[in-house]
Amino acid sequence: MSGAAIKGKTSLEQGDYASAIQYLSEALNTSKAPNWLLQRSTAYHRIGQHDNALRDANKALHIAIKRGKRELIAESHHRRGIVYHGLKQYGNARMCFYWARKYNEKLPGLTMWLSKVTANYEANGSEQADSNVITVKEVPDVVEEAEQKVEPALSSSSENEKDKSKNGVSTECTNSTHPSSKIRHEWYQSKNTVTVNILAKSVPKDTITVDIQERSLDVSFTTTSVHNTCKFSFDPLFSNIDISKSGYRITPHKIEVTLHKCNPGLKWPNLQLSEPIPIDESTESAQDKRGDSGNIKIQSQAPVYPTSSKSGPKNWDTVVGKEAEDDVDADGPDAFFKMLYKNADPDTKRAMIKSYQESNGTSLSTQWSDVGSRKFEIVPPEGVEVKKWDT
Repeated sequence: MSGAAIKGKTSLEQGDYASAIQYLSEALNTSKAPNWLLQRSTAYHRIGQHDNALRDANKALHIAIKRGKRELIAESHHRRGIVYHGLKQYGNARMCFYWARKYNEKLPGLTMWLSKVTANYEANGSEQADSNVITVKEVPDVVEEAEQKVEPALSSSSENEKDKSKNGVSTECTNSTHPSSKIRHEWYQSKNTVTVNILAKSVPKDTITVDIQERSLDVSFTTTSVHNTCKFSFDPLFSNIDISKSGYRITPHKIEVTLHKCNPGLKWPNLQLSEPIPIDESTESAQDKRGDSGNIKIQSQAPVYPTSSKSGPKNWDTVVGKEAEDDVDADGPDAFFKMLYKNADPDTKRAMIKSYQESNGTSLSTQWSDVGSRKFEIVPPEGVEVKKWDT
């Protein structure tokens, strides 16, 4: 494995997605390894760049098919399914997970994702629902790579205004006849924080100025290569931030700014607010929805999906959790099934035990109305033969 690929994998595991993309892109310039494409797809997905994530997953699938690697084909379909789920295309996501299961039934996290996407699919109605329409192909068309970058270097004020209106970010670099296209920004978020990375190498620390305000962020610095003075302005931010808990750190490759949300749990669709947030006056007055600081209060209740289980509707977002989305290898499916069994009602537990024992561990069902009336057959994975042993 190349040094860049190792750094990319490490950055991905540490949650430094911008650096992961940078290192993995460098590695992919030397070899189009499917594993590296899938890792970069994961990094793109976690910062909300779903198109790039899907492109990498599709490309990994094509290479895996050419090499005849069943496990890689399954992993590529699995990654495609996760990306489509992030795009709220549940019909397409479910098909990708089915294709993944065809090539590897024991793929870590696959059963969990099938349960989650099926709940989303059923909650959104019939097959005619926009989110449930199936348009995905098992073997997708090849799309050439087109790296997405934010170009901060501009030659005139008119170009700066054009860039601001297009990207929602005011960026400017001065005193340069050959501005560097490698200076750009990426951002991603968690439940409590928003992280903004300004990707610029070897910036002198004494030239960096970071101004964090309640609804804005300004970063300026001077590069050593061509002595540019670069400025990034994010104003207004999508929502209020807690200045006292926010801060930044400087590495050889970037300036990393961590902004703490005043409204934990609020998912920012964009880094900046492009238009006012609508308030529904019919159900609650604007005054009731706003606190003393003028912030809109966020309802923390997660969506609940219908189910035939006697225990009532299950909130799969709570069951799965954010970190389970891509890091299923950390605990594996066993942890998910243990949690599912622990919180189940007696009929669900009976169904799980009966289906698992009768199928010799090859099937699992939670519906007693189905399990109680039939005997489960042993259905081994492809290539495995069932043998009976004398007791």
